[in-house]
Amino acid sequence: MKALVGQEVGPSAWRTIAQADIDAFAELSGDHQWIHVDPERAKTESPYGATIAHGNLTLATVDGFRAELISSTGFALGVNYGWNKIRFPSPVPVDSRIRAKAEVVSVEEKGAGWYEVITRFTLEVEGADKPCFVGDSVTRVMATPA
Repeated sequence: MKALVGQEVGPSAWRTIAQADIDAFAELSGDHQWIHVDPERAKTESPYGATIAHGNLTLATVDGFRAELISSTGFALGVNYGWNKIRFPSPVPVDSRIRAKAEVVSVEEKGAGWYEVITRFTLEVEGADKPCFVGDSVTRVMATPA
C-alpha cells in the first residue's frame, strides 16, 4: 500500500446505473424523492431531463470499484473507518455509465499493528466534464501477525 501513495490506479470498468438500481436504493434508503424515482415527472420538471441516481447510491458503488482497483494483502482484517470530504460535483443520470479511479493518499501507522489508509476515489460519468463523486475513504487495517 505504501508503494501506491500518490499514484493513480484505474480506471475501472464501466458500470451502468439503471432505473432498477435507483429504485432498489430508494426502497432500501427510504429516499423516494421524485427526481430519483419518477421518470415521467423528471422528464418534464428536472433540469437533467431524466431521473438521477441518489448521491449516496453513487457513494455505495465505491466498494465494488475498490475491489476491482486495489488488491490489499498482508492484512488480517480491514474496517471502514469513515469518509473525509465527500462531494458530488455532477449528477448521474439514469442509464449512465460510471467508472472509478483511486489514489492512495496516505498510509499511517496507528500502533498495535493497525494502519490507517486514506484512499481518494473519483468517479466519472461517461461523457461528462466533471466527476460525479470525489471522496476520501478512511480504512483501518490490521497487519497479519508475523
